[in-house]
Amino acid sequence: MAMDQARSTISKIFNGEPRSYTRFNLTQNMEGDNSQVEMKLSSDMDEEAEGNGVGEHMNHHPRPSYVSKSSQRSPRNICFMGIAILLLFIIGYLVGYLAHRKADKTFPSCAEDLAPDDGEDMAPIETVPSLDWSDITALFKSKLTTDSIEKSLSDFSSDSHQAGSPGDEALANKLMGRFKSYGMNPWTDEHFVRVQDRPTSGTNKVTFQNKTYAESGFLSYSATGSAQGAALYAYYGQVEDLRRLQDLRINMSGRVLLVRAGKITPAEKVANAASVNAGAVLIYPDPADYSFERDTDLFGHVHLGCGDPYTPAFPSFNHTQFPPAKSSGLPAIPAQTIRASTAAAIMKGLGGDSPRGWGDGGLRDVVYKLGSESDLIAVEVNNVLTEKKIHNVFGVIKGFIDADRYVVIGAQRDAWGPGYARSTVGTSLLVELARAFSEMVNNGFKPKRSVVFASWSAGEYGAVGATEWLEGYLSSLNMKAFSYISLDGVVTGSSFKASASPLLYDLIQNTLKEVSSPTDANKSLYSEAGSNWEVSVMEPMKMSDPAYPFQAFSGIPSVSFRFTSDKEYPFFGTVLDTKRNLDSKVFNLRVLTKTAGEIAGQMALQLVHDHLLRLNVEKYTNTIRSKVAQINKEIISLQSSGRVPKTLRMQWLMSALGSYSRASRNLNTNIQNSDLDDYEQCRIINNRIMGVERDLLSPYVSPRENPFRHILLGSGSHTLEALREHLVAIKENSANGNIDLLRNQFALATWTIQSCANALAGSVWEMDNEI
Repeated sequence: MAMDQARSTISKIFNGEPRSYTRFNLTQNMEGDNSQVEMKLSSDMDEEAEGNGVGEHMNHHPRPSYVSKSSQRSPRNICFMGIAILLLFIIGYLVGYLAHRKADKTFPSCAEDLAPDDGEDMAPIETVPSLDWSDITALFKSKLTTDSIEKSLSDFSSDSHQAGSPGDEALANKLMGRFKSYGMNPWTDEHFVRVQDRPTSGTNKVTFQNKTYAESGFLSYSATGSAQGAALYAYYGQVEDLRRLQDLRINMSGRVLLVRAGKITPAEKVANAASVNAGAVLIYPDPADYSFERDTDLFGHVHLGCGDPYTPAFPSFNHTQFPPAKSSGLPAIPAQTIRASTAAAIMKGLGGDSPRGWGDGGLRDVVYKLGSESDLIAVEVNNVLTEKKIHNVFGVIKGFIDADRYVVIGAQRDAWGPGYARSTVGTSLLVELARAFSEMVNNGFKPKRSVVFASWSAGEYGAVGATEWLEGYLSSLNMKAFSYISLDGVVTGSSFKASASPLLYDLIQNTLKEVSSPTDANKSLYSEAGSNWEVSVMEPMKMSDPAYPFQAFSGIPSVSFRFTSDKEYPFFGTVLDTKRNLDSKVFNLRVLTKTAGEIAGQMALQLVHDHLLRLNVEKYTNTIRSKVAQINKEIISLQSSGRVPKTLRMQWLMSALGSYSRASRNLNTNIQNSDLDDYEQCRIINNRIMGVERDLLSPYVSPRENPFRHILLGSGSHTLEALREHLVAIKENSANGNIDLLRNQFALATWTIQSCANALAGSVWEMDNEI
């Protein structure tokens, strides 16, 4: 009985009654779920039809069955029916899957705005096609205009905006408003920094031959107190100047050095003086170098470093959270600027010999002499240490693919006085670039990576605002910020110069080819520079460069550039840095400022537009090779004379150079053989490129004691240049020569280069393990 019932059930399912057939109803779920497959038996349909009057019509025309029972129960028919059902199920599943995929593709991307759901049919979202490079540059040049730049120059010009002052804060608020008007979500970075300012009452003083001179200028971070000693004219206070005095058998211990401003920074002058045990330093602007009134005051700082020197290597968010500390770059001797009129009065009273070649100054009625032991001079420095709250201001245009990777464009906002060339021009260009890029995005430009616009405070005290930001976010910045472009002091003349990481040389070259000369629109800046453009354009990046902390402290490939002249701009560090004085030194200031904006803008656009970062890792091969060759030359000389043991071998340093050279070549070969439309592959390659600068920071020295850890562009005993200088010291039988210390320097420098090469090679199994 049970077998009969089972047989009957199976027969009905697979064969059915004569009028029983199966219908598949494919309906798509419009909310994006999988399409549903609806299966109904015809008997169900008949019931539905009878309910709406259709069944009655069908009953009038009965359809007889012509299928025999034997054919219904045939195993062959049962098999065919099973296969048919299976095929129909597969077809239904595929149709549903394709419909679901189609629905998914209609979802807008996170970069597109979603229209509100008002129950009506939504219009299709219109996507803007990606612009090619020629379209991007043409669009950018159309947005960056001289009229708009001139308006920003007027809006951001201020007579008083020293760091932390109400004028500085007013400019910061104005920047915030501009960034908001461009559709950005700006933010600020607040720091409490310690700086030295001039005395709150009275002035610093210099006394010579019973006459006291009150000086309104000052040098921040000088040692305070009094010092007295015999005056000694030391030209510009450079290392070679002091070495010449030593060659003349002049003892500089306890002397008060009188040096001319220029050539090197005040901080370097004071550090050089301290190295020979001088008692104090006086710095004056000689009329031969500075064409302004003799009673003009000079301002600056003498911290041999960057950032807040009382929070070395860590950010000054709140001093109460950190133990007392200070930078190793703070001087231990007093330093003070004096006016040219004061310097003339002192120089007239000096005795001693006239130095050959050092009497080319412009002090009126003065015979330049070195000074004698009886020419006593007293220096009194009463600077006060104060805490200031400063704000860095930021805006960002986010990338459409790698939003977490960004180029930073920055400019100093503060100044000792009007600071027109120092800060106003750069701040105005920063605003104009932010506006131009924002409008470009609205016109269809879709940068792959982000652009951060940064306005720094306390730049006059030694890039304090920028350095504190770097210290506060170092662990993420050197992983995600792939370049820094400085806009400080970009126009003080008409001759183009730049300082940069070697990784950026190709980018600079390409930019110069695409930017027209400000004096001849039919020529490019590259054609004006000549075929050997690196020699005519590129300069070493100095510690005073605003991009230096990004490069040497954080390991971020950086560039600063400027239109300058053969002589230094004389109004930096004075209250005479005004628009009028800049106009007197620069012909066609408007056009030069626009050209500077085009250079910065096009470098940034290339960095955020191209699939791969335009950073050429092979450029560092030549830099390392040049340093290694210099070291090798000294080693051979010293080993031949027996001053350095034969066991100190160049093999390992040369092997590290070879490893880097091979790794950089292999990477460029991989790039040529890669699919640059493959997003993931490009990101992997870019990660390797971004790591080079960071991996050239020595991991073997403390950032607190040696903040500029870059072994090629930094400063300290860990650098390749310091290694070469140590070899020279041994050759000259200097007391500073130490073979054991030399070995240590040699080993750590070698492994820093090798480690960089290993990281550049990529995977662990691709590393060079010859060492």
